[in-house]
Amino acid sequence: MIDPSPILALAPMAGITDWPMRLLCAEQGCNYTTTEMVSAMGYLTAPDSLYVYQYLLAVHPDEPRPAVQLFGHHPDLMGQAAQRLSELGRFSAIDINMGCPARKVTGSGSGSALMRDLPLCAQIITAVRKSTVLPVTVKMRLGWDNDHLCAPELAHIAQECGADLLTVHGRTREQQYAGQADWQAVARVKQAVRIPVLLNGDIISADSALRALRETGCDGLAIGRGALGNPFLFAQIRAALAGQPVVYPTFEQVVETAIRHGEMMRAWKQEHAAVTEMRKHMCWYIHGRRGAARLRTQLTALDNLDDVYALLRQFAREQSAQSTENCITG
Repeated sequence: MIDPSPILALAPMAGITDWPMRLLCAEQGCNYTTTEMVSAMGYLTAPDSLYVYQYLLAVHPDEPRPAVQLFGHHPDLMGQAAQRLSELGRFSAIDINMGCPARKVTGSGSGSALMRDLPLCAQIITAVRKSTVLPVTVKMRLGWDNDHLCAPELAHIAQECGADLLTVHGRTREQQYAGQADWQAVARVKQAVRIPVLLNGDIISADSALRALRETGCDGLAIGRGALGNPFLFAQIRAALAGQPVVYPTFEQVVETAIRHGEMMRAWKQEHAAVTEMRKHMCWYIHGRRGAARLRTQLTALDNLDDVYALLRQFAREQSAQSTENCITG
């Protein structure tokens, strides 16, 4: 079952929420994680030798069991995939993707495109619910666009079809990730149902987390972009919730976490794939630092993780020296 007190979730993100990322966030107080999205049709038809699904569905023995997120628009296939994935015994829940705004997903009628066909949504949730004993969750947006804000209605349908929890991103599909998330619209979804609701969108600090919970009454938060290069955010929110001081890592600690992230990736996917995967993560870890643009250019030219680590540590020393100099001159 999903820990209810309160739920601090790592929102599923394609190409990002693999087990190294999930494990780092869980260690910081995240108590609900989800895999990258998995195509129901692709999973059911893929040969056993295809590595992509082995990677997408990999779970580390030291991480709490994650939910697995499924996307698709065929109720029967979604149900079959949910049953097969449940039988693997490695997942805590089946999460149905009804929120992805990416064209390659919505173009086939999946993801947030489902919010334009609520009867089909009901069929999919019902099919998945009948196919698994695991909790069933649904991730959605506010609607397709501002003329079709159907999240409260879809939330009620999901509840009646047996969903156990909802995650609502406070934007429409048309918005993608632009503008501000509408927390009050998510609050109205929360008010429309009895089952737990998580707020997703614009949770970037402990302060914003507390405000979001207070303003919406939601049962927890699903944090996506706010956790990129910053798994420490979960511990900071936990501290704030407990009325304790919020502690921020030193940049040296950030760099050592980035290196540990890289080592987990290398142990799992080997050198070449690990370097490729870690480039984006390394850029997130150094985001906002003076000289980060120059370092990003240097990092993307490297094809060896040890060289990446050396450059990061050198950058950390430079940052420390600059900070010391500023203190002296100030």
